[in-house]
Amino acid sequence: MVCMKANIQTQSVNAPTELPPAFPSSHRVARRSFLRRLGLGAALLAPGAALFTTAKNSRAADNSNGKKLTKGDADILRFLAAAEIIETDLWQQYTELGGQDAPESSYRGGLEILDEDQPQYISDNTDDEQSHVNFLNAYLHSKGEKGVNLDAFRTLPSSQAAGAQQIGRLTNLTQLTVDTSWWTRYRSTTNPDLGATFPHAVPSLATGLHTAIPRNNNDLGSNDPENPSDHMKAVAFTAGFHFAFIEQGGTSLYAAMAQKASSLEALQVILSIGGSEIMHFQTWQDKAGNATPVSDFDPVNSSTVTFQDLKTGQPETLQANLIMPEPCDFISTSLPACSIIRPTGAAHVSAMGAVNAFTADGLFRGQPQKFLDFLKSLAAAADAAQRGD
Repeated sequence: MVCMKANIQTQSVNAPTELPPAFPSSHRVARRSFLRRLGLGAALLAPGAALFTTAKNSRAADNSNGKKLTKGDADILRFLAAAEIIETDLWQQYTELGGQDAPESSYRGGLEILDEDQPQYISDNTDDEQSHVNFLNAYLHSKGEKGVNLDAFRTLPSSQAAGAQQIGRLTNLTQLTVDTSWWTRYRSTTNPDLGATFPHAVPSLATGLHTAIPRNNNDLGSNDPENPSDHMKAVAFTAGFHFAFIEQGGTSLYAAMAQKASSLEALQVILSIGGSEIMHFQTWQDKAGNATPVSDFDPVNSSTVTFQDLKTGQPETLQANLIMPEPCDFISTSLPACSIIRPTGAAHVSAMGAVNAFTADGLFRGQPQKFLDFLKSLAAAADAAQRGD
């Protein structure tokens, strides 16, 4: 892959209109604050930085076991590093406004309706994603391979609400179109790998544009953490469903990429980090179901979002307490149903599909085409990898 220099353009990327088929807590615990501090400096680098990284010291480049990566394995891990950088960027925004060290606010109050420990979980998820970035790039360097650097594209504006750092961002959390079909998919006995399709749990989130963070202090309203407005509840609940959307995607992506890995060590890396993504998804889909009935019209995005009670009187495909994957068809309809991650098949999960899903979600609104082109080049290389190449 040719190393490109960043050339920031003025055109923006608009997401497609259709999605592709893919209460305050009494105490806070600084679980891994060192990791969280570790990742903040990268956002301050100026545009024009290289899009690939190399080892900064000889020890990092020391290929101690003498085994180099195949091209396919390196391409897979590079794309996963890019995906983790993107995830870290969005999770850092959620942490600044709703994490354990965020200011007390009506937004945090809305998140704590979903679970009183929500700020802790948000901060922990952020730490995890940053650790994935650090490890994947360092692992690539240790094998003499280039890592990934997206700092040149940290140009999107930050929220102006209290708590948000005023630094450039990779992702936009203020104009999202959130696919919520993962909710019904994991509660169904059918499998998308075998052609099944699924309705949205929150149909209004899947149309229009919705903010998942307060854009400014006016958004926070009276800013009473004990009594958030309907608007701030809707923003927080949008975030709650978006958390799970992001992590279910990673769950399937890592499982799909594992099927392409050639070396046992690369497979170990993919499966081990992928397992962490599964734990994230399980947490967030459990908490999302605690959203209370509320409807809100956002004049900024000219969109209405409506959340219903998913705890009582719902069919099984919507029931909130069904958080374990229902057994479904797997490999063949002639085989017994099996509780699995889904989808994992190449026809429905790919690196390019992940880029397309992030784009359709609205995460990249305002980014130049150069940004998408670079992500797609990484995705194409990862998708081309074959076991034993």
